Amino acid sequence: MESSRNSVNMALISAIVAVATIGGLLFGYDSGAVNGTEDGLKNAFQLNDFWFGLTVGSLLIGCAAGAFFAGRLADVFGRRRVMLIAATLFVVGALVQGFIQIHPIFVLARFAGGMAVGAASVLSPLYISEVAPAKIRGRLTTVQQVMIITGLTAAFVVNYFLAQAAGNSLGIVGGLPAWRWMYLAQAVPAVVFLVSLLFIPESPRFLVAKGRDEEAHAVLTRLFGPTEATRKVADIRRTFSDDHRPRLSDVTQKGTIFRPIVWAGILIATFQQFVGINVIFYYGSTLWKLAGVSEEVALERNILSGVVSIAAVFAALLLIDRIGRKPLLMIGSVGMAISLGAMTYIFSQGALDASGNLSLSPDLGLGAVVAANIYVIFFNFSWGPVMWVMLGEMFPNQIRGSALAVAGLAQWAANYLVVQTFPAMASGLGLSTTYAFYTVGAAVSFFLVKRFINETKGKELEEMEGWDAPSAAGDAIAPKTRID
Repeated sequence: MESSRNSVNMALISAIVAVATIGGLLFGYDSGAVNGTEDGLKNAFQLNDFWFGLTVGSLLIGCAAGAFFAGRLADVFGRRRVMLIAATLFVVGALVQGFIQIHPIFVLARFAGGMAVGAASVLSPLYISEVAPAKIRGRLTTVQQVMIITGLTAAFVVNYFLAQAAGNSLGIVGGLPAWRWMYLAQAVPAVVFLVSLLFIPESPRFLVAKGRDEEAHAVLTRLFGPTEATRKVADIRRTFSDDHRPRLSDVTQKGTIFRPIVWAGILIATFQQFVGINVIFYYGSTLWKLAGVSEEVALERNILSGVVSIAAVFAALLLIDRIGRKPLLMIGSVGMAISLGAMTYIFSQGALDASGNLSLSPDLGLGAVVAANIYVIFFNFSWGPVMWVMLGEMFPNQIRGSALAVAGLAQWAANYLVVQTFPAMASGLGLSTTYAFYTVGAAVSFFLVKRFINETKGKELEEMEGWDAPSAAGDAIAPKTRID
């Protein structure tokens, strides 16, 4: 039974969502800040393709570690406290990347910033899902993706104007190269996030898990009123074992390593990356320069991708609680496979110039831009927001933190694999062959979703199945029902 609209404190819920999704903004901003700094990194640290890929990808290694440890630590210390740690890492990482002259320390700073991004990527949707009413949970959690893309677009815009002010990314502004300011700018939203987190409450489901029912009741009373708070505390309490606190081993199952619901989370987490989306977001200027355009035009195309992305996420926000998560994923898979296939074909028709870059005719160049933006639209209409929504809500209370740790680790490991291999694949195999791999990933994702992913639209978190507490003998009891 859903609480009535009159008892739901939407002002407080909206404020909580606004604060939590600043983590999404930072996720996007820190991820996109590198886009436009490529020449500066290579020039300052004398990087070959391997070390350039590692320098860019070090953020993603940190993301994998941050997502894994944040999911676990959130079950021990709380969602809010771990987000505060992440906000601190955001600030420190941005400042060090902006000023340091020593490459290994720069990489460590990107790794630390990546840990913060990884933590925010799993904790923001987790936190929102645990305070939002079930009927609008999808829409509220989708705001996370709106903020991710807003952060990406903000990074593209800031980088573009810094490069314009300095002449290019290597030019000097205020005593520093423009590309250094591109990293320092990350500190501004990070400080806002750090301060804002001090004013929101802890997740009531974490509080119940720790036996702090009175505190949970107080938070839920503020959100839904006293009568609904009493019912929700009782419902949440029933989903936890009194003698078995959440732990990492809860996600495992003999014979298959992980429980089926955890495998489902890993599936959508990894295939969100195997379609190659972050090649557009992280290497956008490099991609378009390989396709024969100038740095200025490449940065303009990045901004265009960011703008259409935001529009697509708003479309998803309007539909996710109406038509459901699974249909959006399947629509996105089809649209991405077609548009990626078009990009593969277009790149195959180009010729290499004297510098080894791909040269496209004006018509083919326009076609590549259109296909790339259609691809970005379909991703951000579907897999971009829906994957994070589902990871925040699909797991039962008892294993949510640990399952998110595993799925988040898988997501960022796949992200790193794609980003690390792109420079070498693009230069060694060519853009056409590289994009053929991403096309196959999008096509395969359709059939995997159809077969293995079940709908979660409109369900209370306490209705999610896939866990039963171990018996006294330590054996797992099979779940009574599946998520459907």
